[in-house]
Amino acid sequence: MRAPLAVAGYTDEVLDAVGGTLTEAERTRADRFTRRQDRLDFIAAHLLVRHCAAELLDTRACMLTLVQRCERCGGAHGRPRLAEAPELSITLAHTSGYVCAAAGYGRVGVDAEHATSGPADESLAALALTPAEAAVVGRDNARLIRQWVRKEALVKRGELTLDRLRDVDLSALPFDDGLSGDIEWEGRHLLEWRAGTVIATAITDEPAKLRLLGG
Repeated sequence: MRAPLAVAGYTDEVLDAVGGTLTEAERTRADRFTRRQDRLDFIAAHLLVRHCAAELLDTRACMLTLVQRCERCGGAHGRPRLAEAPELSITLAHTSGYVCAAAGYGRVGVDAEHATSGPADESLAALALTPAEAAVVGRDNARLIRQWVRKEALVKRGELTLDRLRDVDLSALPFDDGLSGDIEWEGRHLLEWRAGTVIATAITDEPAKLRLLGG
């Protein structure tokens, strides 16, 4: 069985490198974005996750249908899956100008956010951090966003919810800069990387491989 795979890149690079088409439901969602950049990010992420999954499945991305259905309202959103390969877990994320996706057997989760310089947002810290995390994060915004991204990846895995972020303490995880490689935490594996101001994390059951589009 192949190792989980994470793929990421800047939106314009992904759209140049990855082909494919969206479902009608995805096109409808994309058309709802009022900002062009948000719409392009959405499209790129949804194409990229097919590309990522196709590599693990030894098939073509155009053969895969991404399906999303909210468990609460039945709408065409929520945790994604592949109609042709429900046994493969997939996940995607996008932030302004940057997208990422991951696929693997077992649970997968990925998230990415821009981390601007300056002090941490106190309201976000109060929402997301345990007291122990708050102590190691301090007023460092990059550290706060890194913890937020890690917890969002756990949400994508279905292990956490946005209203209970403080139920999980990640204060023991490192904050080293750059590509940190595989970090093992309580039976999970974190793959973390940076791209300019973007901080990204993929969490998988087994160590994942990372491929960055555009170098």
